[in-house]
Amino acid sequence: MITPQVSIIIPVYNEEGNVAQLQKELELALKDVSYELLFVDDGSRDRTVERIQRKPGVRIVEFEKNTGQSAAMYAGLAAASGKILVLIDGDLQNDPSDIPRLLAELDRGADLVCGYRLNRRDTWFKRVQSQIANRVRSRFTMDGVRDTGCTLKAMRRECREALIPFHGMHRFIPALVKGLGYRITEIPVKHRPRLHGASKYNLGNRALRATIDMFGVRWFLDRQIKFMIKTSK
Repeated sequence: MITPQVSIIIPVYNEEGNVAQLQKELELALKDVSYELLFVDDGSRDRTVERIQRKPGVRIVEFEKNTGQSAAMYAGLAAASGKILVLIDGDLQNDPSDIPRLLAELDRGADLVCGYRLNRRDTWFKRVQSQIANRVRSRFTMDGVRDTGCTLKAMRRECREALIPFHGMHRFIPALVKGLGYRITEIPVKHRPRLHGASKYNLGNRALRATIDMFGVRWFLDRQIKFMIKTSK
């Protein structure tokens, strides 16, 4: 089995109206790259898994029950085979055509490239809510990232060793990766309106949890053990 250059990890939950189109767009965007598509189904109750076209280079991980976005991302990253790991939402709001630009930044020396949504296609309330949350989180964790809520990210395989599995992990990927000394950069990416299905996340189910998680991540980063092995002369 040939190891792909890039693994695309796509967490999905009740996205039957989006996955087929997303798969087509990913295949077009990655036509010049050796890749695998790794769909992680987070216990969907619709026909999401049925709508994924099974073919060489496409893998599906299915959870027995809905466990959450962080769990789906972590499982996908752990199962990925590629040297480069890319995260993208399954709702078509991220544009797969931005992936080559993320890969180019890795070629320039970054270890983790985070997309930030330049022109968000969400409600004004969701945009304001996200801006406040991002500012507070970035200042507190010192990750230097303006839009950690944007799933679209690309990282070198070794960066996944910085991640620890907990509910809410997906909001703190940059902080955890930066905490181990990896180089992070950001680029603007497109953001599209949701055409099918409904958002799974809202203020009520994430504000308090995100605040608690933020304190936990800050504690972990302050207590993290860092060392370097002396090289032989």
